[in-house]
Amino acid sequence: MEIQVGIWIDTKKAIIVTLEGQKEEKITEIDSEVENSVYHNKEGNKGNFSVGHHSDSETKFTNRKKEQMDYYLDAVMDYIKGSDYLYVFGPGETKIKLEQRIRDKKSLGKINLKAVETSDSMTLNEIVAQVKDFYNPLQRKVNMAKMR
Repeated sequence: MEIQVGIWIDTKKAIIVTLEGQKEEKITEIDSEVENSVYHNKEGNKGNFSVGHHSDSETKFTNRKKEQMDYYLDAVMDYIKGSDYLYVFGPGETKIKLEQRIRDKKSLGKINLKAVETSDSMTLNEIVAQVKDFYNPLQRKVNMAKMR
């Protein structure tokens, strides 16, 4: 039986929708621990602010953010192992980082990355509907026709 997975991802969380045959979809949410702003100890004290300290904090923050992003993407990738097809969508650059990581990692095996698309923020129901429509666009047309 084919396992089809859709992932809506941004820097805060990933919502993973798994479709397996005629079974009910499985929804998993993975929260991110990626920091999005840097705190400088001396930032409020204008008299003691030094350029070297600011630069050092920025470098540490950048390195820490990269490590956190790597950990987050690895957690998402661990969850999708064993999938046959993958559809990735979401706002921002995180989806592109995930795509690059998937293409670089050979340990995921036979996953067929079908598409990577940009989308806005979505509700959970919208995400599930988007994944179902992606994998079965004909079913949506049938459902729409029944509603008329």
